[in-house]
Amino acid sequence: MQSKLILLFLFLISSSAFSQLDQFKWKEAFISYEKPSEFRDREYSFDSENPFDFIKKSFANAYWFFISDVDGDNCPFRPSCSSFFMQSINETDIFQASMMFFDRFTRDMNFTKALSNYPKVKSGYYYDPPQNYTLNRSKIRYLPSTYVVDE
Repeated sequence: MQSKLILLFLFLISSSAFSQLDQFKWKEAFISYEKPSEFRDREYSFDSENPFDFIKKSFANAYWFFISDVDGDNCPFRPSCSSFFMQSINETDIFQASMMFFDRFTRDMNFTKALSNYPKVKSGYYYDPPQNYTLNRSKIRYLPSTYVVDE
């Protein structure tokens, strides 16, 4: 009987010692579970010096607005698909860049991910630069799949 009273006394003391006081009320914690992502930091303006840059930026804005913003940051590659398209235009012409982009976009689909042949970037994405698809042998740089790229 005495041990039960001691346990009851300890329970009452411990519950009152750790109870919430009016001047120290617990407050609501604002915790964000969002994964930080830089893919939304985009420049949608059409500032350009020549008509070719305007056309290039129009294609990029259309892709961002209609595909990338709706789908989210799901591209397993670096550079991302929109960056790949912009770099492809700088490396080649608009027609070849479009073909390179559509090829890349089909490899980006979730149901065709046989990505074990690509090297990785330190952040965990697969490295797939447009230089490897320009049909210029001097620019192609083959990297084994075990290689980790510093980007």
